[in-house]
Amino acid sequence: MLADKRAGTGERLLGVDRLVVDYPGKGSRAKPFRALTDIDVTIDTGETLGLVGESGSGKTTLGRAILGLTRITGGTIRFDGVDITRADRRTRRALSRDLQVVFQDPYTSLNPSMTIGDILSEPLTVQGQEKAAARSRVREVLDQVGLPQDAINRLPREFSGGQRQRVAIARALAVRPKLIVCDEPVSALDLSTQAKVLDLLLEIRRETGVAYLFISHDLDVVRHISHRVAVMRAGTIVEQGLAATVTGSPSHPYTRRLLLASPVADPDRQRERRAHRRRLIDEQNTESAAVQAH
Repeated sequence: MLADKRAGTGERLLGVDRLVVDYPGKGSRAKPFRALTDIDVTIDTGETLGLVGESGSGKTTLGRAILGLTRITGGTIRFDGVDITRADRRTRRALSRDLQVVFQDPYTSLNPSMTIGDILSEPLTVQGQEKAAARSRVREVLDQVGLPQDAINRLPREFSGGQRQRVAIARALAVRPKLIVCDEPVSALDLSTQAKVLDLLLEIRRETGVAYLFISHDLDVVRHISHRVAVMRAGTIVEQGLAATVTGSPSHPYTRRLLLASPVADPDRQRERRAHRRRLIDEQNTESAAVQAH
């Protein structure tokens, strides 16, 4: 199933402008490591922006910066018209009504000692809802993500990986957010379960109008759920645009390499893609050496 052709409502929900994030170096005299350099991205209400790149490219750092989990060196982040670049703890707690996250690993993102009912009702009671109203909302979101009502009294270990990720999605949905940061939400799942979770996310977006920042290393996965795609490499965005354009006719060599790295079922075609990718890498290395020589 492909993403809807309509790319959100046109109303700006998130705006990241010239964002810089530095991590401290090791040792007293070590220089800071620049993880993000002048990042510019936007997300409209109801839109999905796919953020793709190899491990270490800065994808998760950007997601954490938006969520307030990483210290920001420079630039600004505006959410729903408000500058949240250096929001305090109280503001962040209020923001959690509208800004949620689904983490990568469904095995570690859920408290193993809590029942599913308690896990899903916790964000609601933190926001001040009465227990009865929270429990009613829990039943709604369980139905929304396709889990049985008796899950309320069960523990995370009683569910499969795909079902646990549905629980994590339900937890994010419980407070009816405007934006969910999905940080590699299907990478720990097998291929058939990945497809089911992606279809679920698409269905939820159509039903609720929620926006996603969908982080992944897999460009094939990103193209199926995203309206637009931003490609990250070494802490910078090297290309961004409509998903069909970026994945169909990429302009940057790095994006082409990512596409060629995606596995395909045909062995002959896979060998051709690997050979083409090696040629691109060799060409880029030759160009870099020529620039350094001058």
